[in-house]
Amino acid sequence: MMQFGVFTVSDITRDPTTGRIPTEHERIRAVVEIAKKVEEVGLDVFALGEHHNPPFFSSSPTTTLAYIAAQTQRVILSTATTLITTNDPVKIAEDYAMLQHLADGRNDLMLGRGNTGPVYPWFGQDIRNGLGLAIENYALLHRLWREDVVDWSGKFRTPLQSFTSTPRPLDGVAPFVWHGSIRTPQIAEQAAFYGDGFFHNNIFWNIEHTQAMVQLYRERFEHYGHGSADQAIVGLGGQVFMRPNSQDAVREFRPYFDVAPVYGHGPSLEEFTELTPLTVGSPQQVIDRYAGMRDAVGDYQRQLFLIDHAGLPLETVLEQIEILGTEVVPVLRRELAVGRPAHVPDAPTHASLVAAAGGPQDSTVYADADGVTGRSPKVEATA
Repeated sequence: MMQFGVFTVSDITRDPTTGRIPTEHERIRAVVEIAKKVEEVGLDVFALGEHHNPPFFSSSPTTTLAYIAAQTQRVILSTATTLITTNDPVKIAEDYAMLQHLADGRNDLMLGRGNTGPVYPWFGQDIRNGLGLAIENYALLHRLWREDVVDWSGKFRTPLQSFTSTPRPLDGVAPFVWHGSIRTPQIAEQAAFYGDGFFHNNIFWNIEHTQAMVQLYRERFEHYGHGSADQAIVGLGGQVFMRPNSQDAVREFRPYFDVAPVYGHGPSLEEFTELTPLTVGSPQQVIDRYAGMRDAVGDYQRQLFLIDHAGLPLETVLEQIEILGTEVVPVLRRELAVGRPAHVPDAPTHASLVAAAGGPQDSTVYADADGVTGRSPKVEATA
């Protein structure tokens, strides 16, 4: 099954129609309500970005997602994105394995370099090493989730000797990883090398660029022996604003578009909607636009929409999610299922990854002669 969901970049933006700016507390609580609404209307994924500077609030996505996990039952909780460059891979391994346990496997993560250059020195790194950090840090993270004891040395952090990351992944299976990139071929190559997912967050790009990036990933996925090119795991971004009447949608959304920090004061709304996936109009227009994505990138596994941005009030955002879940996505599910080859995989889930691994395994590591818990592999074997 293809997954549909909502992602947020966690911006705090003035509502241009009222002049009001929400507080951090209001936006944090709003994100929880948005995630719950995503589950309520039958969508599959809620994803939360990571930023460490105003005007954004999501500096600790695992904390927020764990809180949301406790109030939901089904929705997959992801990131958009986790900064693989400035976060220590050891801490990523620990934090997201912990979230995996608390969410009973309902989580994955999207890794990326982010779009805020000053974040590098804030965390003791140099932006000129951005690509090298992304490659080296993920190589370590990949091992930390798959090897109980890791010896490692690299260029950007201190060596590890006989290190065990805890907790170990739930059921012995690491969280699924999407590598997010807008413009960097090396990240598509990295995703292909590991057989991971590639998420092209194409909200600012034309379809030709998106097509080229996805095609590169697919070709390299096949090259590395993970399956045929059309079996590669692809995700796309999107942006929509809908009303029953398309003219009403344009009229209501235009003030938000015109001053939005991410694209305001640039191309007109009409130019931007022509060149990028932003679709402002009726639900049917959104259906037509996104059903056509398959023509450019092939059958893919995950489609996420940016909804709560540019100062839109929470009430409006919840209305948009309602329309998305009740009028748009059910139709897209049906249309995108037609003609989908049987060998094209569904979007990975914890359950499917566990099944592929031969079933759940208790991956707990007990230290030999552990004087704290009094337990060790030898003790457990004879208990």
